[in-house]
Amino acid sequence: MKAMLLHATSSLATNPAPLTLEDIPEPKIGQGEVLIRVTACGVCHTELDEIEGRTPPPHLPVVLGHQVGGIIMATSDSSLDKHTPTPEFKPGDRVGVAWIYSACGKCKYCLAGEENLCEQFRATGRDADGGYAEYMKVSSDFAHHLPGSISDIDAAPLLCAGAVGYRSLLLTNIKDGQNLGLTGFGASGHLVLKMVKYKYPKTNVFVFSRNPEEREFARSLGAVWAGEITETPSELLKAVIDTTPAWKPVVEALKYLAPGGRLVINAIRKEQADKEILLSLDYPSQLWMEKEIKSVANVTRRDVREFLDLAAEADIKPEVQEFPLKDANQALVEMKQGKIRGAKVLRPV
Repeated sequence: MKAMLLHATSSLATNPAPLTLEDIPEPKIGQGEVLIRVTACGVCHTELDEIEGRTPPPHLPVVLGHQVGGIIMATSDSSLDKHTPTPEFKPGDRVGVAWIYSACGKCKYCLAGEENLCEQFRATGRDADGGYAEYMKVSSDFAHHLPGSISDIDAAPLLCAGAVGYRSLLLTNIKDGQNLGLTGFGASGHLVLKMVKYKYPKTNVFVFSRNPEEREFARSLGAVWAGEITETPSELLKAVIDTTPAWKPVVEALKYLAPGGRLVINAIRKEQADKEILLSLDYPSQLWMEKEIKSVANVTRRDVREFLDLAAEADIKPEVQEFPLKDANQALVEMKQGKIRGAKVLRPV
């Protein structure tokens, strides 16, 4: 099968083509696994973190990609995980695979439904081969039925950008009518805005982005205000979700929180180039008055499945740019350069 492989970590600034298109053996499934023919795979900023060495080291060589839509080609024996009800799959079923590739199923976190915190958490496209390929395999416990009303191309970004955005929104504890800020407005941010318009119709959304096109895009989707991160919004915010790779938006966003407000950081890693900005943190203006900061760590299967149901119910679909699989490097470079409108999705064929 055709696959885009990462053989070594490097900076995209010096190596703009870190992935190579290769013929590799089709995966063989074991007990409890399904074989998936990939029809779409989203491109995520986390892949930049993997390529440039900011995440825990991937096993190399590795097939990246953790927003996978596809069709079941083969199944094996029943589920290995006896703690979670297993959806039944058969050849021909449309399924998705998210960032969570597996967890132990036995620890206190897994048993409490917090499998995203499991010490044995394995990530798709990092700890196991993902969807930048024509085929992939996964345990049936970690595959997800795709709603019939959502195409594979539209479903792909929902499996990470949407699901982690959904988890981030839950962690804000926001109520309808309370102001929400979004720093950065890529794949996850624009899906969060669509969620908010459906779940919290009285909530005003304020978007911070350095990109004028992203700001205009946010306004077109219903943001009441959009500006640079250094611009002060017209009202204080009950919560802010940060989806950027940088520290500056975090430090600035804290200034705009209302007393008791919460900043939720939806990023697996922050780039180190501007870490000295943290030294300028001013306690009275940025953290006092019971403001708080909370990080998002991965997603659970429940997040993915609840969000897919919500997306089908609310007709939430991403704005998508499609690329053939062989152009994965181009999609990644554009993401690195901030050329983002909605989500980027690869098609294997």
